[in-house]
Amino acid sequence: MQQETLEGVIERITYYSEESGYTVLRLRPDKPYRASSDGLLTVVGTLPELQPGESVRLTGVWTSHREHGRQFRAESVEQMAPATLEGLRRYLGSGLIKGVGTKTANRIVDYFGMKTLDILEHAPDRMRDVPGVGNYRTNLIIKAWAEQQKIKEVMLFLQSHRVSTTLAVKIYKHYGDQAIDQVLSDPYRLARDIQGIGFKTADQIARNLGLPLDSPERIAAGTVFALYTLNDEGHVYAPRPVAVQMAAELLGVPAELCEAAVDHLQRSEQIVVEELPSEQEGQPEKIEGLYLPPMYYSEKGAARRMLNMTASASSRLLAARSLDWQTFFARLAEEDNVLLTDQQKEAVRAALTHKISVLTGGPGTGKTTTLRAVIRALESIRGRYALASPTGRAAKRLAEATGRRAQTIHRLLGFSPNEGFAFNEHAPLDVDLLVVDEASMLDLVLFYNVLKALAPETHLMLVGDADQLPSVGAGDVLRDVIRCEKVHVTRLAAIFRQAEDSLIIRNAHRVNQGQMPDLTNQGTDFFLFTAEDPDEAADLVVDVVQNRIPRRFGLHPLDDVQVLAPMYRGSVGVQSLNERLQNALNPAGRLAERRIGGRIFRVGDKVMQTRNNYDKDVYNGDIGRIHSIDFTEQLIRLSIDGRFVDYDWSDADELVHAYAVSVHRSQGTEYPAVVIPMVSQHFMMLQRNLLYTAITRAKKLVVLVGTRKAIGMAVRNDKVTRRYSGLTWRLNERL
Repeated sequence: MQQETLEGVIERITYYSEESGYTVLRLRPDKPYRASSDGLLTVVGTLPELQPGESVRLTGVWTSHREHGRQFRAESVEQMAPATLEGLRRYLGSGLIKGVGTKTANRIVDYFGMKTLDILEHAPDRMRDVPGVGNYRTNLIIKAWAEQQKIKEVMLFLQSHRVSTTLAVKIYKHYGDQAIDQVLSDPYRLARDIQGIGFKTADQIARNLGLPLDSPERIAAGTVFALYTLNDEGHVYAPRPVAVQMAAELLGVPAELCEAAVDHLQRSEQIVVEELPSEQEGQPEKIEGLYLPPMYYSEKGAARRMLNMTASASSRLLAARSLDWQTFFARLAEEDNVLLTDQQKEAVRAALTHKISVLTGGPGTGKTTTLRAVIRALESIRGRYALASPTGRAAKRLAEATGRRAQTIHRLLGFSPNEGFAFNEHAPLDVDLLVVDEASMLDLVLFYNVLKALAPETHLMLVGDADQLPSVGAGDVLRDVIRCEKVHVTRLAAIFRQAEDSLIIRNAHRVNQGQMPDLTNQGTDFFLFTAEDPDEAADLVVDVVQNRIPRRFGLHPLDDVQVLAPMYRGSVGVQSLNERLQNALNPAGRLAERRIGGRIFRVGDKVMQTRNNYDKDVYNGDIGRIHSIDFTEQLIRLSIDGRFVDYDWSDADELVHAYAVSVHRSQGTEYPAVVIPMVSQHFMMLQRNLLYTAITRAKKLVVLVGTRKAIGMAVRNDKVTRRYSGLTWRLNERL
């Protein structure tokens, strides 16, 4: 087919995939073409991220789509200066320049006409002459325009590598004017330094820059990236064959080259290699474990500090040894009407008499009651204590449950992005006992920092449900500590009578014991709606959230109901359900919206933070609502737990829609109602602990949508994916 050139102004973006760059847009052409009734043409192709209002020159071919008719398939795009006054107004007012909204854009173009861009380029100070602009906004415009020109240089450099505008902005923000030099000198730094850029993108840039397939630098970077990927999957280390195979597949090279890279990386101290006991039957007794240095030193340091604590005879709670426990428990029963079981009493004593203790058990077994008794015992001897959880929502729940102050671990330890943790081995916490709730969410690095902030004579109590999913970060801390032989563990098993009335709790325990839940729909808080086909199940999920639950239970579909999906992809995966639920609960047309990174963010949207952002004091898993979108200042304002948090558009990749979230991301949080799609399409993720975790997130109502077959698959699959971790071994071997 003969290539043609097409020029025009982008009217709207119909679809954009951040992952692939595939775009569907509607273009208003500069010249007459055979177009639809609204005068617009459809353009498709793999393109950099574009915005409505931009003038572009597209090169490509005309095609005919069976369903959508005539389309222009673009193979390249060049962003152009607008050729008309109206184009200029839309261009400047599109959010391109921070500080310039629609009104300011109109004033500037009305004043300077077609000379506007030339004046911005060569005499931006003249913006002060425009009525209503003023010095403050002029300075904003000058700064933003200069930054745009730098970003444009970066974009021109990266455009052929399919890097989106959003990521180009982040690259520029991270490296500044040295952005292109940094990329040229070591493109693999992008994958390490820039949130949202993976190894494949960095590798494509490196290959296009001429780095050979078998370059030692490329092989080493790919091998390190394989270890980072395994860390992201929860593993602290990787057996050498596992890491080598993953790197070889990632790079498309023989495994021998990756073997050589491991030796080089070890010699250059970029990784640590240590001989560990094999955990696989039929395998050699010893294996070589490959660690990234932060993981190695965190694991070894955590084991050393735990052993020092348990070995130390000194204690800040010596007064507990003379406590009359029988009298204390009797007073607790009389004054608070709290009757503890023998197991619960044992846990209370252990917290005050053992340096490290663990309290674990499922829902309704009395963990919170036991913890409240621990606090009463501490207060009776005037002991100093602190309560903490890994996330803000979990800390809020802990405070509500105990009536005492609780904080996130990061806040308790005084974390700041630049200085790290204020409390550490040189400045330990002044507490006699630290309680960490939701300890199943503790990853290894955070656990090590907790231990560093405790003096050897301080006590530590870990509280959590060991049968839930492990932490999002690397490590399996709670289970590793329980498995070791150095700490006191209390596992509560009996369900209290008041909890037995809840079918949610009874079914959670049935699932945890490998039994099918009660799916008769005869209860008041646990239901199954059957749908065989995944698309039918997705439609039913939307109907349940939007109509059925609010109508029958009076719960708000956004504030009270949370969809928890086992997987991200597929008709009933997180991504698809978010699109469906957004369209149903917060449809387009009424409120302001902005497309960023392939996602449409709309005022009123329910969104979740996906990584810890200490500058903003928001953390992975925090959920909020979009309060407003400022197109002039290029800000999205969120309301999170009663306070406002502002995000630059370039920071929006930290946010995802949260109408539906993964079960993993729901940890540490409770919702009035949860809706859980369970279909055979999710067979890869249908595991007992995943279903158990999802059910235990609900306070008042659980609705399963799907099939008994899929639920049965999850219940029968108790093969919890074992994480590669050496913490238990180090504790038991005193290494």
